[in-house]
Amino acid sequence: MAGVISGEAAFSAQDDSGQRVETGAADTSALQSALQTAAQPAPVAADPALQGLIDRVRTARAEGTVLDIRGGGTKAWYGEAPQGVPLDVMGLRGISSYEPTELVVTVRAGTPLAELEAALAEKGQCLPFEPPRFGAAGSMGGTVGGMVAAGLAGPARAAVGGVRDYVLGATLLNGRAEVLSFGGQVMKNVAGYDVARLLAGSMGTLGVICEVSLKVLPVPVARTTLRFDVDQADALRLLNSWGGQPLPLSASAWWQGVLVLRLAGAAAAVDAAVARLGGEVVDPAMADVFWTGLRDQRDEFFVEAAKRVDQGEAAGAALWRLSVPSVAPPLALEGDTLVEWGGAQRWLVCNAPAAQVRAAAAAAGGHATLFRAQDKSPGVFAPLSTPLARIQRDLQTAFDPDRVFHRGRLYPDF
Repeated sequence: MAGVISGEAAFSAQDDSGQRVETGAADTSALQSALQTAAQPAPVAADPALQGLIDRVRTARAEGTVLDIRGGGTKAWYGEAPQGVPLDVMGLRGISSYEPTELVVTVRAGTPLAELEAALAEKGQCLPFEPPRFGAAGSMGGTVGGMVAAGLAGPARAAVGGVRDYVLGATLLNGRAEVLSFGGQVMKNVAGYDVARLLAGSMGTLGVICEVSLKVLPVPVARTTLRFDVDQADALRLLNSWGGQPLPLSASAWWQGVLVLRLAGAAAAVDAAVARLGGEVVDPAMADVFWTGLRDQRDEFFVEAAKRVDQGEAAGAALWRLSVPSVAPPLALEGDTLVEWGGAQRWLVCNAPAAQVRAAAAAAGGHATLFRAQDKSPGVFAPLSTPLARIQRDLQTAFDPDRVFHRGRLYPDF
């Protein structure tokens, strides 16, 4: 039970870590009891925006209506097709509290991601997992609630962890129109069921994320980016070798014969690593443009992938995200590949059948997500084993017994 509630097993097919944990089947009644024990009622009397959402959920539940939770709308394309009547959460906006010395910020879910990051930057702090800011350059980049619900992280994921590693607490409006709070606002707040982190990657299927408390970190003092001309096999070998050494590795990317490595941390550590590794030092301004483009998926690889997928330049083309062990050799799949996270995340644009892509990922010890495609009939997320499927259903039933929220957004038949 504790393994389920702590998060790694639940929603594992789309978890950005690439880890899939098989565990025993859960019982819905036991889950519900555990959730009620872990949760605390949240005050709503003085919050008209939240009260309005509660009323909408009550009405939807009574009428059997499905609600499509909407924030900035920047990730509507991700996952299975949204269903139901839009439920706008942008009224839940603002930073509730921020303690820079404690490295903790509490923010309402409808707050634009750009607004939160600007406030953190004023204090020399950041969201270290670099959540992607989808949408046009200069846009608000989605919302904090959408960031948590999608559970996606950027180039630094392999070095610092993912979204769920930074969620300390959350307030949730569930399918029974109950507002519950989980966790807290300090780093050592977990005693028993770590429910708040379960929301990362849940895609709104458990309820409306109303507010979250997040751990933040200082911006690294020094950064340097190195370039190496190597093929994919050599890039993977180097990345796994460097990953086992005391180096300030922050991010990596390989594409079309070029490996780019970002070092970040104390100036002395970065300088020593540069002298040790060699390679070509990339101009800092150019490096910042590259890593920002990679984080926000506006880099050339993703731009070309979007053209192929969205504009039909190649019939049946799809962008896949493969989560595999970093030591896995190059996969025998035709198409254009970009490698991130020290070899553990591999993007692939191809026309291959879904079964072939998923079989190759499984053979390597991982799984594949259909990230962007015109045809999602093969299913966006990798199929769950029978035990995980039961856990998934039981979790959704415990939070949202009538499937008021985002029905079928993770799996069409859930």
